[in-house]
Amino acid sequence: MSNKPNFYQDRVCLNVLANSVQNAKDCYEAAEHHVVLGVLSKNYDSDEAAIEDMKRYQAETNNALSVGLGAGDPNQSQMVSRISAELQPQHINQVFTGVGTSRALLGQSETFINGLVSPTGKLGYVNVATGPLSSQEVAADVPIETAIAMLKDMGGSSIKFFPMKGLAHVDEFKVVAKACADNDFSLEPTGGIDLENFEEILQIALDAGVKKIIPHIYSSIIDKGTNDTRPQDVQKLFEIVEKLVK
Repeated sequence: MSNKPNFYQDRVCLNVLANSVQNAKDCYEAAEHHVVLGVLSKNYDSDEAAIEDMKRYQAETNNALSVGLGAGDPNQSQMVSRISAELQPQHINQVFTGVGTSRALLGQSETFINGLVSPTGKLGYVNVATGPLSSQEVAADVPIETAIAMLKDMGGSSIKFFPMKGLAHVDEFKVVAKACADNDFSLEPTGGIDLENFEEILQIALDAGVKKIIPHIYSSIIDKGTNDTRPQDVQKLFEIVEKLVK
């Protein structure tokens, strides 16, 4: 039996935000450890502050840390790469153009790195111009298969399809899911996912045959008063995962 955390073995692993170390621990237990906890680099003034604080999350959750950008902010790309090199987390969120830098600085192939691509409104095409400079230019719409190959070239692990706006881009998502399955690549649906549409979105990816799925469920399960992710909602999501993944 491997002693790796569940994240590396699970076909489906949840990704939720953690507002504090205690909130991370509560959500980690609510999902019976089948989750990575997003902590956003944008919330820190310096690399040193981020590294010091994120190490506390790692210590309490068996390194179930997902280093985040902050609402997909491309200007956080370099900071994410720098702090991840020190932290060696299980999971990293990156814009498309930042994947190669993150992989090189990590110095290993195990950590999961996603590459953010966006819906285009055209079936089979995604926008890869999601970096600090490229996101300010005309969109670069490329076939999803090409985007996957480019991410593999850079050492990426998965497509982060964002912003999905729930089911607004469901037809595009189905094509992306099939491409990930056909090309042995993982998939991270993100944006507007909630307790109501989560099952349908996850089922699409499972039916397509995607080998590893990391759905991001963020604002819809955050308590607006405390900014904590609600552990009881994480538990509900995990129960749906258990139901669908036999």
